[in-house]
Formats: sequence, structure tokens, C-alpha cells
Amino acid sequence: MDFLNKKYLFTPGPVPVSPRVLLTQAQPMTHHRLPEFSEVLREIREDLKYLFQTQREVYFFASSGTGAMEAAIVNLFSPGDKVIVVEAGKFGERWRELAETYGLNPVVLKIEWGQAIKPEQVEKALKEHPDAKAVLMQACETSTGVKHPVKEISELTRSKETLLVIDAITALGVYPLPMDEWGLDVVITGSQKALSLPPGLSFIAFSDKALSLAESSKLPKYYFNLAKERKAYTKDTTAFTPAISLLLGLKEMLKRVRSLGLEKIFKHCSALSLACRKGVSALGLEIFPEVPSESLTVVKSPQGLNTGEFLKFLRDKWGILFAGGQDKLKGKIFRITHMGDQSPFDLMVALSALEMGLNLFGIKIPLGASLVSAEEILMEYLKNEGV
Repeated sequence: MDFLNKKYLFTPGPVPVSPRVLLTQAQPMTHHRLPEFSEVLREIREDLKYLFQTQREVYFFASSGTGAMEAAIVNLFSPGDKVIVVEAGKFGERWRELAETYGLNPVVLKIEWGQAIKPEQVEKALKEHPDAKAVLMQACETSTGVKHPVKEISELTRSKETLLVIDAITALGVYPLPMDEWGLDVVITGSQKALSLPPGLSFIAFSDKALSLAESSKLPKYYFNLAKERKAYTKDTTAFTPAISLLLGLKEMLKRVRSLGLEKIFKHCSALSLACRKGVSALGLEIFPEVPSESLTVVKSPQGLNTGEFLKFLRDKWGILFAGGQDKLKGKIFRITHMGDQSPFDLMVALSALEMGLNLFGIKIPLGASLVSAEEILMEYLKNEGV
């Protein structure tokens, strides 16, 4: 009986994709050099500016978000360039690894996993390393659920030559990150997060300051070559074969974003995340990050729980997919997303499964406690928003 095996995806990427978007991607294949596809690209490019809250061009590649991170490195820097890296989790490590791979000189600000960078720590690093070409950081560190103070750090860099490069893969489209207003120099995201699409597309936007530095970059690049893409965009096409079906889904999703409006989407994600944290706390469980992001709720595993077996049980027996911890956090946390095609009632499913599953694994908690706490938040949200 298929209904007993229904899957609920609560991982922070990939995320649930709406059936409407999936059907859009199932259209018959077209050719990427036809005039009608150029029109699709023009529409996408304008709507991406709305999402990024920028007047700058937003470029896209057929890759995961890591591809856009690599594009930032190879298009901006030269061998030996000094960059300040905020390393507060698995994806902060990725910035460092990319910098090292391409022969840059990373100054690493190591932050305990679960904590957010303090603006004064970045300010100190900028004073000690005035020759640093950029600060590389996450808006939300997906591995820990931490929300970093991007706006406050942008106030330290916007009047300097130093660039602020933001991996917003688990943040853009979830809460405000206005690129132009805050003076962010590079903003990166991926399709499988807040954009509610399958994996396979990455996006990157550059400020004028960043484009100026890109002119002197001496690192090798071929596919992720910004100059090639800029030239192709002037002809309403792409330098290489794009991910056609994914872009058709993107067009549909961006239309939905425009229709709803960013403010409404931000309120939705905020309500889900607050309700989830309240619900989890009502069970006597601890929230892991110091400053939680609206993108996902990261929970400390209760003492005595075999987290790996617990998550495997939820996945295989009940079809509930939470994400576990990575690297040093493996077995110590689990993660529940608030991104993608998710309603307040999907959250009720997640919390209910969490309560019942923990009880089956010997963690005695009151059934219904998380639901009551979460419903109080969600009721207020639904009334206020007229949903």
C-alpha cells in the first residue's frame, strides 16, 4: 500500500519541490539557441534580480552551489591573494579548501561549530590584514544552522577595497539579504534550497567593486568563466549548454516568488522556524546554534539516543527524512528544514513524527507537547496573514 510509504522530505537540500514546478520541467525538450528560449532567459534574468534584490546581472551555471563558490574564487583572485575565511562549520571549511586549492593565502577565523562570527572578530582581522582581498563567509552555515551577522559585517567592508563574498545558498529567499542596499559584493545561491527546485543550478551576482577586481584575476578558468558568460548574455544566450528543463522550472518558480512577494515568503519561513523551535523546546530538547537561522532548525540529540538509528528508522519505516550532523557533529544533532514547498501543516507532520519516534526509542516525552506550542505560533501567523 503506497500510502504507507509516503515520503516527507525535511532535509536542508534537496527540499520539497512543488508539483507545478515539476510538471513545468516535464515539458518536451527545446533547443537552447532558439529565439523563444532567449525570451525565457531574459525573463529569468530579470526575476533573479528581484530575488537577489539587485540591479546587477545574476549569472547561473549548471552545477551545485559549490560551482558558484568556485566561480567566485577563480574570477576574482590571483595566486597568492590573501583572503579572510570565516570557518564556522562544514561549508566554511569549503571556502578554505577552495582558497587553498587555487593557491590563495587564507587567513582563517575559526569559530566553534554552533556559534556565529562576531563583527568585532572580522573587524580585528581586517585591521591586522589590510591587504586582504576579500572576506569569504556564509550567511547561514547549513551544517550548524547558524545565522551570521551579514549586515553588520557588510558595514565593515563596504567602504574598503576588501570584498564581502557571501555564500547565501541556505539563506537567499528565506530572509532579507538585499544585495545592493547592504553593499554585498558577491552573493551566491543554489537551486535546491529556498528556490524549491531540484539540484543542478547555481547562481552568482557581482557588485561593481567585485567586477573591477575580476578584471585583474589571473587564476585559470574555463566553464566558470565570467567574461564568457557576460559576453553571451549580451546576446541573450549562455556560453555553454544550459540546464534547459531546470531553467524552465526556475522560470515558473521565480514567477511564483514575484506573485507572492519576498516579504510574504520571509514571514512564512520565519513563522515555520519559530514554531519549530518552540515545539522542539516544549519537548525539553535543546536548539544547537547560538543564533538560529530561519532556514532550518538544528536540534541537539537527547542523551542516550542513537541518532543514526533514529534517523534511519524515521526514514525507512515512516518516510520522514531529517538530516543528521556532518563531520564532528555526526550523531550529535539532527536538522529539519523550513525551505522548499512546505506548509505549516507539513511542520506538524515533522513534529509529530519526532515525538512518536523519540518515545519509541526510549526518550519519554509528552505526546502532543510540541504540536500545541507550534500551533500557537502558526495560528497567529495564519490569522495575521489571512492564509
